[in-house]
Amino acid sequence: MVMENTTQHLVNEWLAIWNGEYSPAQRVISADFSVHAAMLDGGDGSALHGPDALVEWVAQLRAVCTDLVFTIEVGPITADRHVALRWVATGAYAGGFPGATAAAGTPIHFTGTDILRVEDGQFAEYWLNSDVHVLLAQLGFLAPQP
Repeated sequence: MVMENTTQHLVNEWLAIWNGEYSPAQRVISADFSVHAAMLDGGDGSALHGPDALVEWVAQLRAVCTDLVFTIEVGPITADRHVALRWVATGAYAGGFPGATAAAGTPIHFTGTDILRVEDGQFAEYWLNSDVHVLLAQLGFLAPQP
């Protein structure tokens, strides 16, 4: 029961960070936190380390979708030191994303799965699989023409 309460607390704090409340990051994200994700700049997320980098990344997304709300659809599912979540994000495009052709106010809806490794009561490692291609389509990015 203690592990379940600790995991639920960590998940609640994780969700708060993604919903724009950044203060939990210093408590629940380890200093050596690492990310494994396909980034919009073509990177793999390996440049992101620690709570401040996570907050900066989340803030960048929230800057173009200011009313974005993340909710958990499935989970948390725990196994050993790992936590898995299936989430959905909804909101509206606020404008300002370079290359986007969507009008401000365009509805946004995309989903993803997080797998997080817990170490010493904090999240230490993060694997993200999201349907960012759906988000990009909603923002009006066009596929290259042959």
